[in-house]
Amino acid sequence: MDYIENRSFDEIAPGESAEITRELTTRDIELFALASGDVNPTHFAGEASGGAVGGDVIGHAMWAGALISAVLGTRLPGPGMTYVEQDLHFARPVRVGETVVARVSVAAKDAATVRVTLDCRCETAEGETVVTGTAVVHAARERIRRPRAVLPEIALSPAASRFRALVEQARALDPLVTAVVHPCDALSLEGALDAHAAALITPLLVGPREKIEAAAQEAGRSIDGIEIIDAPHSHAAAEAAVGLVREGRAGALMKGKLHTDELLEAVLDKDRGLRTERRLSHVFALDVPTYPRMLMVTDAAINIDPELETLADIVQNALDLARAIGVECPRAALLSAVETVTGRLPSTLKAAAICKMHDRGQITGGLVDGPLAFDNAVSEAAAAAKGIESQVAGRADILVAPDLESGNMIAKQLIHLAGADSAGIALGARVPIMLTSRSDTAEARLASAALAQIHAHRTP
Repeated sequence: MDYIENRSFDEIAPGESAEITRELTTRDIELFALASGDVNPTHFAGEASGGAVGGDVIGHAMWAGALISAVLGTRLPGPGMTYVEQDLHFARPVRVGETVVARVSVAAKDAATVRVTLDCRCETAEGETVVTGTAVVHAARERIRRPRAVLPEIALSPAASRFRALVEQARALDPLVTAVVHPCDALSLEGALDAHAAALITPLLVGPREKIEAAAQEAGRSIDGIEIIDAPHSHAAAEAAVGLVREGRAGALMKGKLHTDELLEAVLDKDRGLRTERRLSHVFALDVPTYPRMLMVTDAAINIDPELETLADIVQNALDLARAIGVECPRAALLSAVETVTGRLPSTLKAAAICKMHDRGQITGGLVDGPLAFDNAVSEAAAAAKGIESQVAGRADILVAPDLESGNMIAKQLIHLAGADSAGIALGARVPIMLTSRSDTAEARLASAALAQIHAHRTP
């Protein structure tokens, strides 16, 4: 075990010094802002009193000041010391990538108060002054030896960062004419209007005109210039929206304030719907802060207990979407509870059959493997520990659930326990369908629109 020890008051001698050396990283700035609440744009915008360096994040001298506290608390005097006062002068900010040496040296001692005055200084590795000043601390009289604290691992990921990149990717494409079905509340209408403002869609608002106008008034948003297709109720709106697609007037659907089943009933109508040879399935796109890539989960919303042929379409739909958004060779993991094929777990038999279908060219556009347990699908360490040799294990882009219940639980756990942002669309119909929910954030709604737009433009 690693320990830190202090210098007791009696042991400390004038002129004695201690120092630590650290390089400032972007992660340091983010952690400092997270802990302190200091989100001064100067620290992030590439500008500071010291000037910008190639437009990089700059940071601030307060970080260097924190290094002085670290020297005082861990080295001189070390454990047991308490601050009395501090007077620091900041010459300039510290820039990302600069190495700083923080040094304290004993200037004076006061036996009556057991206080120590120390000169403090921070310099860059090149000798340029960053911080100067003094600190007065109360030093412990006894020797103190304590285990060095083991700091937790912290993964930092800007909220919805991959979603923002997805939206920027979609901006390069023409807006997708989208029939927005029954947008009769402020939330669903705002989602469509935000996607319109972001140049992702050109909305056609389908539903009762009076309710749509009332929703716009409630949201404080203008719908001037946006076409409204009047329909008396949600069921009629779903039928009318599907009709717009069949007429070639719309290239996508977006769910408003109606049940998903009601919309899909119109989509799947045998005579007037939007069926294709492919089975309709839903794909969650998840931005999980602790995972190094966008993660898709399917099917967690439409197919309850898919048969083999349906499961094959579910896999193919997800592979097509992943390729459309730029994943060159997406990896799909067929999930089960174990990695071995056994008749006692039907999901392992389906997974093995899907893999053979992939081997025979019945599923194309990526890599497929399974059965894989969840940990072996997303963790290379877990896969290695079990001796699994696979191009998919530990690096999955797509998690294929054996049924809707497990898929829904996986997606919801990642959202509510792992802090994932979620978006999603239904695929397999003639056009993509954005199935947003009331709990979706504004970023999620935009990301769903971006997924639909990219898929519609880039999938044959």
